[in-house]
Amino acid sequence: MKKAVQRFAPPLGAAMATVLLAAGCGSDSGSGAGSGDAVVMGMTDEVSAIDPAAGYDVGSWLVFNNVFQSLLSFPKGSTEPEPEAAEECTFEDADSRVYTCKLQDGLKFSNGSKLTSEDVKFSFERTIGIDDPAGPAVMLDSVGSIETPDELTVTFRLDYPDATFPMKIASGAGSIVDSESYPKDKLRDDGKAVGSGPYKLDSYQEGKEAKFSVSSGYKGTAKVQNSGMTLKLYGGTGGDEKLKADLESGDIDLAYRGLAMKDIAELQDQAGAGQKIQLVEGTSAEVQHLVFNMDDPVAGDPAVRKAFAYLIDRNALVREVYEGTAEELYSIVPAGITGHNTAFYDTYGDRPDPSRAEQVLREAGIDEKVRVTLFATPERYGPGTVPSFELIAKQLNDSGLFQADVESVPLDEFEKGVEKGSYGVYVKGWVPDYPDPDNFTAPFFGEGNVLANNYNPGRITSELIPATAAQSERTATVDDYGELQDIVADQLPVIPLWQGKQYAAARENILGLEWTLDASTVFRFWEISKGSE
Repeated sequence: MKKAVQRFAPPLGAAMATVLLAAGCGSDSGSGAGSGDAVVMGMTDEVSAIDPAAGYDVGSWLVFNNVFQSLLSFPKGSTEPEPEAAEECTFEDADSRVYTCKLQDGLKFSNGSKLTSEDVKFSFERTIGIDDPAGPAVMLDSVGSIETPDELTVTFRLDYPDATFPMKIASGAGSIVDSESYPKDKLRDDGKAVGSGPYKLDSYQEGKEAKFSVSSGYKGTAKVQNSGMTLKLYGGTGGDEKLKADLESGDIDLAYRGLAMKDIAELQDQAGAGQKIQLVEGTSAEVQHLVFNMDDPVAGDPAVRKAFAYLIDRNALVREVYEGTAEELYSIVPAGITGHNTAFYDTYGDRPDPSRAEQVLREAGIDEKVRVTLFATPERYGPGTVPSFELIAKQLNDSGLFQADVESVPLDEFEKGVEKGSYGVYVKGWVPDYPDPDNFTAPFFGEGNVLANNYNPGRITSELIPATAAQSERTATVDDYGELQDIVADQLPVIPLWQGKQYAAARENILGLEWTLDASTVFRFWEISKGSE
């Protein structure tokens, strides 16, 4: 990908049964003090945790992916995990229930301690045992037991078939910590970190700034292109404006996740016009859905949900609210992920159809305008969330079939309302943990799912999700995921709205951002370099 808004499409992942360390990777390719100048970046996302047993958000995982190693990691431009701390990982059985990894020899933490299989076992058991409500333990619920027959070998015995386990441990949930530096049964709360990744955390001021230097003892696949990173945090009211101002003044070198949609659109329009700011666009699997509470007296009616599906104009949402910074989404599995189809496009079309909406309502005996409130929150899901729901309400009302309004509520109140079943129609955004269709289906329809919308998924959870979870050849799951998506389009527990794009804006002397923006959601500090301006 080149500068100024060219789309980068990573290849799709395929088999995950066995992964081997490629020739040339290891200490020669990964260690060293880095080259080039230090880089200063800013973002509006919060970093909720420095301890990997607690963090389960974009900002925290950005720290984890650069400070800690996992057994596997996602190479740039790929959605298939490859060895990182491991030399080799493989399923030992046909049922995807016994997974063994062989560590590289000579791995060390940033404090000089040796990294062994006992540290790996400790890290996973610690995350599972602490089970922090805001942490990633939920991603490791398939782990039954962990064995370490020698200091370089670790075997995971899973309670049920889980072919996505390699992807899960390649994420922030698989971060390896030093067993001598972290308490086993509680979180570390001193704002410090000891990992074996390409960077070490030198200092952290909560809500303000984190400073990273290159770890000279790192042994892995990353080739560091800078001599350090400073991460400035711009959370709170007006943070996006301050982020833009600091980028334009040169106080920071790049901005990631936080520029307002109007600013991104402006940079797109100015691309190639001698500007000192470049905009780099990459793929993203972030999605946003409209969710129906199936027990609600209004939203629980299939005819009402179908009328919604016939009336929502995604093109207008993307054009008028998101100014082209998102794409229309017609299925729960986004484009670029194995198994994606266009079930909603095929069933309801891509433009509003008021006559069909009226037909389904009248056939259901609904002759009056449908009164409905759409609930949204201006926090967490982006500044376009409430305006987009207001536009959807207008689209419904313009049909003459609905009397819809929007209620915007603070995040805490919103989450409590969803949990209590107080809302009939509401928003749900999702940034994936790993780039596999499982992560767009199991969390939404499995037991204890994140939607909390009282949907009975039937065959989806009794047959389709278990069948796909057992299939190590992920391309072999396409038919099952296709059927799953078709069921959702028919029964309408949710309506997918849009799929995001990733953007980073940077001074013209910053290079390598194209390798940090892909469907894996891993922001790779080490790929970024800084030249003279």
